[in-house]
Amino acid sequence: MQFSSLLRSRSAVPAMPAVRRAVMALATIGAIALPAAAQDETNKVVGTLNGAPITERDLAMTLGDLQDQFGQVPPEDRRAAALAALIDIRALAAKAEAAGLDKTEEFIDRLAFLRERALHNAYFRDEVVNKITDEDVRARYDKEVAATPPQNEVHARHILLETEDEAKAVIEELDNGGDFEALAKEHSTGPTGPNGGDLGYFTRGRMVPEFEEAAFALDVGAHTTEPVQTQFGWHVIKVEDKRQVQPPAFSEVENQIRSVLLRERYFEVLSELREAAEIEITDPDLKEAYERAQASQQSAQ
Repeated sequence: MQFSSLLRSRSAVPAMPAVRRAVMALATIGAIALPAAAQDETNKVVGTLNGAPITERDLAMTLGDLQDQFGQVPPEDRRAAALAALIDIRALAAKAEAAGLDKTEEFIDRLAFLRERALHNAYFRDEVVNKITDEDVRARYDKEVAATPPQNEVHARHILLETEDEAKAVIEELDNGGDFEALAKEHSTGPTGPNGGDLGYFTRGRMVPEFEEAAFALDVGAHTTEPVQTQFGWHVIKVEDKRQVQPPAFSEVENQIRSVLLRERYFEVLSELREAAEIEITDPDLKEAYERAQASQQSAQ
């Protein structure tokens, strides 16, 4: 996987709600695996509701579970917002329990599902998140750098004109010592004209083929001796510089690489579990849709 595809993968984890929520929630409620001193801090009582204690751990869990609702709340106010939400939740929960809602079949099924989901997230934390180290991330970065073939880029300017004759006239002015930037500002019909025709640096594949071939064939400081025609008109091109593309710094892509490793490890664990499980789907339409979705998922990995 080259860096270009690696960077395109940065949205892969957010696109999977289970993974995204697990990562975010586990980051917030990481007190579960904290050492003894930190555990004491999370067990600190910050208030009570009808005599029942409310701890720092309770606030952290509320923040983790309701983080989307607190997105617009200023950071300094989020603990207070979490406390207010927790008080409301517990007060209503007590009323619901008194009314016997916890005995309904729907509630029991829902509680079982939430338990399974919490276990899923705990396993995800232990077997995926906690097993990807900083060394793993750095090693993957080094591997990607080593696997990325050297690639050159050019820094070019151009003057876009409507006719071939106009382009030839500009080339003649350049051959007679004319200044490229000044001529671009005066004659170019393209959007970069006011900026002296500056296109910045670009690699192969970024420009239309005719323009690309002409630009990469030029020496630094040279301009085209013949007009270059593309779908946009007639171009006069000058190359200001050529250089080898440098890989992004580790700090720039560290989080993206970690996300890719999380995603890969998550699907690796799921694949192992699915292969070991006995799955039978009796609904024909649902079975077909499930198998199609699994095939699509595997091909995307």
